[in-house]
Amino acid sequence: MLTGDNADTARTVAALLGIERVMAGVLPDGKAAAIVSLQRQGHRVAMIGDGINDAPALAQAEVGIAMGSGSDIAIETAAITLMRASLHGVADALALSNATLRNMKQNLLGAFFYNAMGIPIAAGILFPFTGTLLSPVVAGAAMALSSITVVSNANRLIRFKPSSARRGSRVTPAVADS
Repeated sequence: MLTGDNADTARTVAALLGIERVMAGVLPDGKAAAIVSLQRQGHRVAMIGDGINDAPALAQAEVGIAMGSGSDIAIETAAITLMRASLHGVADALALSNATLRNMKQNLLGAFFYNAMGIPIAAGILFPFTGTLLSPVVAGAAMALSSITVVSNANRLIRFKPSSARRGSRVTPAVADS
Protein backbone atom coordinates (compact mmCIF):
# COMPACT_ATOMS: atom_id res chain seq x y z
CA MET A 1 0.00 0.00 0.00
CA LEU A 2 1.35 3.37 -1.03
CA THR A 3 -0.21 6.35 0.72
CA GLY A 4 0.36 9.92 1.72
CA ASP A 5 -1.39 9.27 5.04
CA ASN A 6 0.55 8.97 8.29
CA ALA A 7 2.19 5.66 9.17
CA ASP A 8 -0.14 4.73 12.05
CA THR A 9 -3.28 5.16 9.93
CA ALA A 10 -1.70 3.31 7.01
CA ARG A 11 -0.62 0.35 9.17
CA THR A 12 -4.09 0.10 10.72
CA VAL A 13 -5.83 0.06 7.34
CA ALA A 14 -3.25 -2.34 5.88
CA ALA A 15 -3.76 -4.74 8.79
CA LEU A 16 -7.54 -4.68 8.22
CA LEU A 17 -7.04 -5.42 4.53
CA GLY A 18 -4.31 -8.03 4.97
CA ILE A 19 -1.67 -5.91 3.23
CA GLU A 20 1.85 -6.65 4.39
CA ARG A 21 3.94 -4.01 2.62
CA VAL A 22 3.11 -0.39 3.51
CA MET A 23 4.76 2.86 2.42
CA ALA A 24 3.21 5.80 4.27
CA GLY A 25 3.75 9.56 4.23
CA VAL A 26 4.73 9.43 0.57
CA LEU A 27 4.65 12.66 -1.42
CA PRO A 28 3.20 12.75 -4.98
CA ASP A 29 6.62 12.49 -6.65
CA GLY A 30 7.48 9.64 -4.31
CA LYS A 31 4.39 7.73 -5.40
CA ALA A 32 5.35 8.02 -9.06
CA ALA A 33 8.97 7.05 -8.22
CA ALA A 34 7.76 3.99 -6.29
CA ILE A 35 5.72 2.92 -9.31
CA VAL A 36 8.72 3.38 -11.61
CA SER A 37 10.78 1.26 -9.22
CA LEU A 38 8.20 -1.54 -9.30
CA GLN A 39 8.03 -1.35 -13.09
CA ARG A 40 11.82 -1.65 -13.36
CA GLN A 41 11.56 -4.83 -11.29
CA GLY A 42 9.25 -6.21 -13.99
CA HIS A 43 5.92 -5.62 -12.22
CA ARG A 44 2.83 -4.32 -13.98
CA VAL A 45 1.31 -1.70 -11.72
CA ALA A 46 -2.24 -0.49 -11.16
CA MET A 47 -2.67 2.65 -9.06
CA ILE A 48 -5.88 3.66 -7.33
CA GLY A 49 -6.15 7.28 -6.28
CA ASP A 50 -8.56 10.12 -5.76
CA GLY A 51 -6.63 13.31 -5.29
CA ILE A 52 -4.51 15.84 -7.14
CA ASN A 53 -1.49 14.35 -5.41
CA ASP A 54 -2.19 10.97 -7.05
CA ALA A 55 -2.20 12.26 -10.65
CA PRO A 56 1.53 11.67 -11.39
CA ALA A 57 1.33 8.11 -10.08
CA LEU A 58 -1.94 7.44 -11.94
CA ALA A 59 -0.25 8.59 -15.15
CA GLN A 60 2.85 6.44 -14.52
CA ALA A 61 1.03 3.20 -13.75
CA GLU A 62 0.01 0.80 -16.50
CA VAL A 63 -3.55 1.19 -15.26
CA GLY A 64 -4.65 4.27 -13.36
CA ILE A 65 -7.94 3.95 -11.48
CA ALA A 66 -9.63 7.06 -10.06
CA MET A 67 -12.48 7.18 -7.61
CA GLY A 68 -15.42 9.06 -9.15
CA SER A 69 -15.69 11.18 -6.03
CA GLY A 70 -12.07 12.30 -6.44
CA SER A 71 -10.49 15.37 -7.98
CA ASP A 72 -11.01 16.26 -11.63
CA ILE A 73 -7.28 15.90 -12.38
CA ALA A 74 -7.22 12.35 -10.97
CA ILE A 75 -10.29 11.44 -13.04
CA GLU A 76 -8.77 12.94 -16.20
CA THR A 77 -5.43 11.20 -15.67
CA ALA A 78 -6.77 7.74 -14.91
CA ALA A 79 -7.68 5.14 -17.52
CA ILE A 80 -10.60 3.91 -15.40
CA THR A 81 -12.94 5.95 -13.21
CA LEU A 82 -15.04 4.15 -10.63
CA MET A 83 -18.45 5.77 -10.37
CA ARG A 84 -19.03 4.84 -6.74
CA ALA A 85 -16.65 5.41 -3.86
CA SER A 86 -16.06 1.72 -3.22
CA LEU A 87 -12.99 -0.40 -3.79
CA HIS A 88 -15.32 -3.22 -4.84
CA GLY A 89 -15.49 -1.31 -8.12
CA VAL A 90 -11.92 -2.40 -8.89
CA ALA A 91 -12.89 -6.07 -8.75
CA ASP A 92 -16.05 -5.28 -10.73
CA ALA A 93 -14.03 -3.48 -13.43
CA LEU A 94 -11.67 -6.46 -13.71
CA ALA A 95 -14.60 -8.90 -13.93
CA LEU A 96 -16.28 -6.77 -16.62
CA SER A 97 -13.06 -6.45 -18.62
CA ASN A 98 -12.54 -10.23 -18.47
CA ALA A 99 -16.14 -10.82 -19.58
CA THR A 100 -15.68 -8.33 -22.44
CA LEU A 101 -12.45 -9.98 -23.58
CA ARG A 102 -14.11 -13.42 -23.44
CA ASN A 103 -17.03 -12.07 -25.50
CA MET A 104 -14.68 -10.60 -28.10
CA LYS A 105 -12.86 -13.94 -28.42
CA GLN A 106 -16.19 -15.75 -28.86
CA ASN A 107 -17.22 -13.32 -31.61
CA LEU A 108 -13.87 -13.59 -33.41
CA LEU A 109 -13.89 -17.39 -33.24
CA GLY A 110 -17.48 -17.54 -34.48
CA ALA A 111 -16.74 -15.14 -37.33
CA PHE A 112 -13.64 -17.13 -38.28
CA PHE A 113 -15.53 -20.44 -38.56
CA TYR A 114 -18.50 -18.79 -40.25
CA ASN A 115 -16.26 -17.21 -42.90
CA ALA A 116 -14.08 -20.32 -43.23
CA MET A 117 -17.21 -22.22 -44.27
CA GLY A 118 -19.23 -19.45 -45.93
CA ILE A 119 -16.63 -18.00 -48.30
CA PRO A 120 -15.80 -21.31 -50.05
CA ILE A 121 -19.52 -22.10 -50.37
CA ALA A 122 -20.20 -18.63 -51.81
CA ALA A 123 -17.27 -19.16 -54.20
CA GLY A 124 -18.95 -22.28 -55.57
CA ILE A 125 -16.97 -25.12 -53.97
CA LEU A 126 -20.15 -27.24 -53.76
CA PHE A 127 -21.03 -26.82 -57.47
CA PRO A 128 -18.89 -29.72 -58.79
CA PHE A 129 -20.39 -32.10 -56.23
CA THR A 130 -24.01 -31.02 -55.94
CA GLY A 131 -24.56 -28.56 -58.77
CA THR A 132 -25.57 -25.98 -56.17
CA LEU A 133 -24.64 -22.32 -56.34
CA LEU A 134 -25.32 -19.92 -53.52
CA SER A 135 -27.75 -17.22 -54.52
CA PRO A 136 -26.71 -13.62 -53.73
CA VAL A 137 -29.93 -13.21 -51.75
CA VAL A 138 -29.06 -16.18 -49.54
CA ALA A 139 -25.46 -14.97 -49.16
CA GLY A 140 -26.69 -11.51 -48.12
CA ALA A 141 -29.11 -13.01 -45.62
CA ALA A 142 -26.33 -15.19 -44.21
CA MET A 143 -24.09 -12.13 -43.73
CA ALA A 144 -26.92 -10.29 -41.98
CA LEU A 145 -27.48 -13.32 -39.73
CA SER A 146 -23.76 -13.34 -38.92
CA SER A 147 -23.90 -9.69 -37.88
CA ILE A 148 -27.03 -10.26 -35.79
CA THR A 149 -25.30 -13.16 -34.03
CA VAL A 150 -22.23 -11.07 -33.17
CA VAL A 151 -24.28 -8.12 -31.93
CA SER A 152 -26.60 -10.37 -29.90
CA ASN A 153 -23.65 -12.06 -28.25
CA ALA A 154 -22.08 -8.69 -27.42
CA ASN A 155 -25.39 -7.42 -26.00
CA ARG A 156 -25.25 -10.15 -23.36
CA LEU A 157 -22.77 -7.87 -21.55
CA ILE A 158 -25.64 -5.48 -20.81
CA ARG A 159 -26.94 -8.04 -18.31
CA PHE A 160 -23.48 -8.55 -16.74
CA LYS A 161 -23.61 -8.30 -12.96
CA PRO A 162 -20.30 -8.30 -11.10
CA SER A 163 -20.07 -10.38 -7.94
CA SER A 164 -20.18 -7.39 -5.56
CA ALA A 165 -23.41 -6.19 -7.20
CA ARG A 166 -24.92 -9.66 -6.79
CA ARG A 167 -24.05 -9.56 -3.09
CA GLY A 168 -25.64 -6.12 -2.81
CA SER A 169 -22.45 -4.77 -1.29
CA ARG A 170 -22.25 -1.08 -0.53
CA VAL A 171 -19.06 -1.10 1.51
CA THR A 172 -16.98 2.07 1.30
CA PRO A 173 -13.38 2.39 2.41
CA ALA A 174 -12.98 3.49 6.01
CA VAL A 175 -9.96 5.65 5.30
CA ALA A 176 -9.33 7.37 2.00
CA ASP A 177 -5.93 8.55 0.86
CA SER A 178 -5.84 12.29 0.30
